[in-house]
Amino acid sequence: MFDPHADGTRILVVLPALNEARSVGSVVRDVRDRCPDYDVLVVDDGSTDETAKRASEAGAMVCSLPFNLGVGGAMRAAYKFALRHGYDVVVQVDADGQHDPAYIHKLVDGLADVDLVVGARFAGIGEYRAAFARRLAMRLLASVLSRLADVRLTDVTSGFRAAGPRCIELFALHYPAEYLGDTVESLVIALRTGCSIDQMPVEMRTRSYGAPSQSAFRATLYLARAVAALSLALVRQWPVPEEIRDAELPESQGHHE
Repeated sequence: MFDPHADGTRILVVLPALNEARSVGSVVRDVRDRCPDYDVLVVDDGSTDETAKRASEAGAMVCSLPFNLGVGGAMRAAYKFALRHGYDVVVQVDADGQHDPAYIHKLVDGLADVDLVVGARFAGIGEYRAAFARRLAMRLLASVLSRLADVRLTDVTSGFRAAGPRCIELFALHYPAEYLGDTVESLVIALRTGCSIDQMPVEMRTRSYGAPSQSAFRATLYLARAVAALSLALVRQWPVPEEIRDAELPESQGHHE
């Protein structure tokens, strides 16, 4: 099994960011303070503000995408970057400050036993709350994926996660960009191609700026779209591990430091 603490292990913390100029700098500094031996990459997903500048000033490497691809597209670029530059672990952290970098080490520790560790908001700690329809969708998604993974998963829509070498290789080629693809569908892909998954309880923080919408209409729409996304993920054909190893890695997006 992979040892995340072996000598020479390279760990990359990735922040996908769209117009997060007000928060990204403080998040990068927080990550670097808590994880000084890890590299930090901000994927600027076509921002129109100073996200890239603030991230660079805070000490992160920056990959600037020419236009907005969504979190899935941004993370695929990050996994390509990680694979091409020899990283063994990728940790995804939101740029809005909700993910507490204090849990990064725990997520990485979990990779000693599985290929992908998800930071779960509904696993016994913290006070995170969601609208009723959103909670219903999350429970449905978690129930189905728990059966596939043969382990109890409570928060399959969490973007706070750590991926080991097998998942980096997989996601560099096959990370979905569609709605919920970066969370639910990516877990389905990992499971269907032989990767193992577990979760780690985490406590979420409030957003540094702005507030997510929690209207009844949006929550109900989320439920319907979540069910559709899961259904499509389950019926799609995914490559077997041998096909992934034999595939040629596409050219990565340009980046600057």
